[in-house]
Amino acid sequence: MSGDESHMSAKLAGQDVSIAYGDRRIVENLDLLVPERRFTALVGPNGSGKSTILRTFAGLMAPSCGSIFLDGRSIATLGTREMARRVGVLLQGPVAPEGLTVRDLVQQGRYPHRSLFGRWSEADQAACDEALMLTGMTTLADTPLDTLSGGQRQRAWIAMTLAQQGEVLLLDEPTTYLDLAHQVELMDLITVLVRDHRKTVVAVLHDLNQAARYAEHIVLLKGGTISAAGRPSDVISQEAIADVFGVRSIVIRDPVAGTPLCIPL
Repeated sequence: MSGDESHMSAKLAGQDVSIAYGDRRIVENLDLLVPERRFTALVGPNGSGKSTILRTFAGLMAPSCGSIFLDGRSIATLGTREMARRVGVLLQGPVAPEGLTVRDLVQQGRYPHRSLFGRWSEADQAACDEALMLTGMTTLADTPLDTLSGGQRQRAWIAMTLAQQGEVLLLDEPTTYLDLAHQVELMDLITVLVRDHRKTVVAVLHDLNQAARYAEHIVLLKGGTISAAGRPSDVISQEAIADVFGVRSIVIRDPVAGTPLCIPL
């Protein structure tokens, strides 16, 4: 990590984290800092532990050892409701009941803020309206989810997580199965959420060039350990790509974004 980034305040942090499925260790002695109000991309080959790490940082899996911290406090001490208020999570392939509209789905994001018999409040409505507006889904609010395109459905699910009004958004492969136009649309949305709405976003991404163009902080993972972490310009190199992905490449400057652009050989 570069000198400037080492001074960023960490919103989420993992200390000496190991994660296992039964007797099989997936992640070993991981130390990971997620800078506050930045877009962090987790990148690496299949089986490198990206999604497992995301789930663990979301509190959906418990590490076999080590600790995860949110604003310096162990998430093991936070209740499920408090975590849901502060951290929005979108996993791969979410499924909603048949016939559910976009508005119905987004309203589910308010459950962490409501008591069992609490009435729908102006604050709840305002949070849902803002989430629909941010994701460009206002005009589709009363449309059934199962009639939407893949990109529209993905934006509806992100709207639900935004309705939670958490400071952190964790996304597992959010661009998978989306066409190029919808991928760009979604990545632009993430940029707006970080830049204008002060969100901390962590996303698992498969496209290295996409990560380099949009993310401010990249974590390269290999075999459940961190190979490199920092700014794209500090992390993306021919040597790093050969080590992590086993691919020969050249890295040039993206003529549009000025970020590293990897061209496999």
